[in-house]
Amino acid sequence: MEEVLAKWRILLDKIDAWFARSMELYPESIACRSGCSACCRSTFDITLLDAYYLKLGFDQLPEATRERVLAKCRERLDLMRETWPEFDHPYLLNYRDEEEWDALMPDEDETPCVLLGEDGRCLVYHYRPMTCRLHGIPLIDTGGEVMHDEWCTMNFTDADPLQIDGLKAPFDAMLREEVALFREFTAALLGKRMNELDTFIPTALLIDFENCDTFKDWIK
Repeated sequence: MEEVLAKWRILLDKIDAWFARSMELYPESIACRSGCSACCRSTFDITLLDAYYLKLGFDQLPEATRERVLAKCRERLDLMRETWPEFDHPYLLNYRDEEEWDALMPDEDETPCVLLGEDGRCLVYHYRPMTCRLHGIPLIDTGGEVMHDEWCTMNFTDADPLQIDGLKAPFDAMLREEVALFREFTAALLGKRMNELDTFIPTALLIDFENCDTFKDWIK
């Protein structure tokens, strides 16, 4: 597992380097700053690898902080169970069709992330999911393919970022690497290579990764 996590950190560092370079190149166009949490709203799915890494950071927080966050997580879980009564540990979404996930991720949801501190900063910033690192700027592969054409409305108010070559990065290769690492991760954790297992940030923090039998029973 340590080897997989080491590779995962390297991949996340590549993404962070792209974002930092973009901010350095276009400081007048990118409003993202420490303490801005405008994007840290709503519920969205993350991979089980993201969840595992996030939990590693979360478990390092002071106990009092963890308890406050977990109380919020349980509240969110109770709301989810109003729609999916059977949603239970290990809180994986994949037993239902992906189209049904939208019921737990309404577009109008502006609920702040459970991991936001009072100062608007992420409590586990260095362990945050890949989606959080990619958000705010469109994803344009070095080959020219636009892999995600949305961006924060506070960014690029003066230009079309889809036309800016300096934002490009090898996203196709990095996302392929993500899939390969996920398969390595599930092999190490579950003894079986999987292509996809997903959860949410609030439920990720409630997962007992030490109780792998729960996962193994679920994926049989």
